[in-house]
Amino acid sequence: MGLKVSKRGTIPPFIVMDVLRAANERAAAGHDVVHLEVGQPSTGAPSLVVEAAKAALDADPLGYTDALGLPELRRGIAEHYKHTYGIAVDADRVVLTVGSSGGFLLGFLSAFEAGDRVALASPGYPAYRNILGALGVEVVNLPVGAETNFQPTPALLDRVEGAIDGLIVTSPCNPTGTMVQGDELAALVDYCRQGGVRLVSDEIYHGITYGKAAETALRLTDDAIVINSFSKYFSMTGWRLGWMVLPENLLRSVECLAQNLFVSPPAISQRAALAAFESRDELDGHVRRYARNRALLLEELPKAGYDKLAPVEGAFYIYADVAHLTNDSQEYCQRMLRETGVAATPGIDFDPERGNRFVRFSFAGATDDMAEAARRLRDWGV
Repeated sequence: MGLKVSKRGTIPPFIVMDVLRAANERAAAGHDVVHLEVGQPSTGAPSLVVEAAKAALDADPLGYTDALGLPELRRGIAEHYKHTYGIAVDADRVVLTVGSSGGFLLGFLSAFEAGDRVALASPGYPAYRNILGALGVEVVNLPVGAETNFQPTPALLDRVEGAIDGLIVTSPCNPTGTMVQGDELAALVDYCRQGGVRLVSDEIYHGITYGKAAETALRLTDDAIVINSFSKYFSMTGWRLGWMVLPENLLRSVECLAQNLFVSPPAISQRAALAAFESRDELDGHVRRYARNRALLLEELPKAGYDKLAPVEGAFYIYADVAHLTNDSQEYCQRMLRETGVAATPGIDFDPERGNRFVRFSFAGATDDMAEAARRLRDWGV
């Protein structure tokens, strides 16, 4: 008799990581690759952050921190909300996490029971579905499209059969780059308040927008779980540091969970991140590069046959409808990598039902790489 294997681990893969592995294998075999698949900045951490890390290595034993994070960094994040959004956030409600991924796990565990139902937009970030599934929480996919700017609405939620316990909203969104703002965001907050639905607001792409700045749910409610990260705007993906702003009634639960699951976030990353908020000039320079990349691809991709594109209001992704080219986005992306050296992510990663006819391009890399990718795709004759 074989030993038991938990069904909780039998969740779908994060397909973009499979694409990255294939791209790296191609590169290791001596072929060039233009990376438009992975959603991370091509730049490293800001120079002040690196300097702070070096100083910490020399001066700090770097032991465990409080499970909720360094008090001075929690205060710095609270000040960030005052500086960026003009709102007051109590530093005691700020929790440092092992990346936003750690925040999702802690937030979901503290807010939802096994068997609860959580709604989210589809297409959307696949790890939401997969983490919730591993925790025994039922995922309620909300098929969204251009008619709702690829964002959930109260009308879509009203069509769901049965009650829901949670709603995840991502603005700017991965993979579409769309945002929910103003009256639309207020309507979702009101829907959750009136229906006893826990709102989870993923705000990890705040700071990377092209036009209007993104709005935080904290301006409208103190009941939401707000998740952010040092990975995207702050260009610190490998440092694995994120944060949450929590309602007071979840703080102790999250603290106990964090103590047992993680002990504490990485001390070196927290010490270094103290300098992140002093690096806005450097970081805004990255956003200006993303804007150039965005403009280039929005002009050039239609010339390569990709003329049905989601609005790109923020983040660094373009979500392209390729139904006129394929009904199998995974095979299509494999062929694209094999024949052009351009790595892109199949939409099936973000939308299990309709993603077979979509592809996501990430434009977080160098502008020269974007131009080269566009040239290769034009020459590919798709």
